[in-house]
Amino acid sequence: MTDMHTHSHAADDTAADTVADIRAVAARLGIVPVIVLDSVDDAVPLGEALVRGGLPVAEVTFRTAAAEESLARMAQIDGLLVGAGTLRTPEQVAAAARAGARFAVTPGLSPRIVDACRKHGLPLLPGVSSATDIHAATELGLSVLKFFPAQASGGAPAIAALSAPFGDVRFMPTGGVSPDNLADYLRLPSVLAAGGSWMVAPDLIRAGRWEEIERRCRDAVRQAADLRAH
Repeated sequence: MTDMHTHSHAADDTAADTVADIRAVAARLGIVPVIVLDSVDDAVPLGEALVRGGLPVAEVTFRTAAAEESLARMAQIDGLLVGAGTLRTPEQVAAAARAGARFAVTPGLSPRIVDACRKHGLPLLPGVSSATDIHAATELGLSVLKFFPAQASGGAPAIAALSAPFGDVRFMPTGGVSPDNLADYLRLPSVLAAGGSWMVAPDLIRAGRWEEIERRCRDAVRQAADLRAH
């Protein structure tokens, strides 16, 4: 990702800055919340709960009709780094960029999406689950990759094995990551951060339980910091 090339100098500068941002923020926190929002009214209180809980980063998945407007509202929150997830078309990439996304995440690796992200100056973490995927991503100049679905694709042992031939790649495992297996992932040097949703569970969001989300965020950050310290 650090050597991404975009179609304009302005976009290039933006992408380079944001690559540094997302890498630094993800590495410092160890966790990236993966969020599904059904109502735009939940976007701001959720974003504020993340910031209060010391977890000021979010991947808003483009799986619902509320996603684009929710992302736009969250992007206005001071100190919150918001990205767009589950992007599957260049049109969605454009919509995410318009809404203020600072980074993009996809379930798989698509050269069309890579091109669209470069056009809009959005750093991309594409989904990979095999050596072939990872090799293809590195040939496209990408070096921070989402390992997805993490648990179903072999979990931490798979990442450890794949890191041997791809020593320059950093992974964000997502899918089945929980407080119970977080240690398995974060103790791997190749893991930048883990993507998870237990602190932003849809039922908590629907019920407006912002204090509980804030508490879970704080606990998640503390757990990640403790794991990284040992």
